[in-house]
Amino acid sequence: QVQLQESGPGLVKPSQTLSLTCIVSGGSITTAYYHWHWIRQPPGKGLEWMGAIAYDGNTYYNPSLKSHTSISRDTSKGQFSLQLSSVTPEDTAVYYCARDLFPTGITLMDYWGQGTQVTVSS
Repeated sequence: QVQLQESGPGLVKPSQTLSLTCIVSGGSITTAYYHWHWIRQPPGKGLEWMGAIAYDGNTYYNPSLKSHTSISRDTSKGQFSLQLSSVTPEDTAVYYCARDLFPTGITLMDYWGQGTQVTVSS
């Protein structure tokens, strides 16, 4: 019933900002007590939790990425977004959005987007 879909540019230059949007349908991003997450998977590596925004607008971040990460939402559009600043080629990955009852980590996520490839290259 709930569907998520990532959207944004597939190529970003080093030092620029990576911006992605997750479009949510079949559910409300303001319904307690769900949290809306961003996860990524670099090529040949495992999943890395990046952060989340809660139903009440509170945000949570992976400490290793916090200084460059910003998650926001547009409740009128049913969307939430990711901005990752000062990117390097190491930020090349498939980026996913997902829903969970927990604010941090990858735990009981019941709905995922298909993922979108983002390449950081000059």
